[in-house]
Amino acid sequence: MGILFKALIGALVVILIGILSKSRNYYIAGLVPLFPTFALIAHYIVGSERSIEALRTTILFGMWAVIPYLAYLISLYLLLNFLRLPLALTAAVGCWIVVAWLLIQVWNRWHS
Repeated sequence: MGILFKALIGALVVILIGILSKSRNYYIAGLVPLFPTFALIAHYIVGSERSIEALRTTILFGMWAVIPYLAYLISLYLLLNFLRLPLALTAAVGCWIVVAWLLIQVWNRWHS
């Protein structure tokens, strides 16, 4: 039952994005996926299973985790001038992966 409910929520989010993308305010479709659904789950689990200090560290890392997403958005914005959409999206995801990996490396060195 739980997995069916989660799938239904996911489907509703996709429908909402589709509706918003066709509206006059189509750009709001880019805000919907950023609702902190997974962050809420992660923060609840870390906060209930570990210390408050561990939760604070998780929150701080989450703030820095915006950098890979920003790298994705900037690279996609620029790559759309040169590449077709599927290739631009693929390359932008590659940029996200590289920047996320770098963030993890820097974070691990800083916190070791």
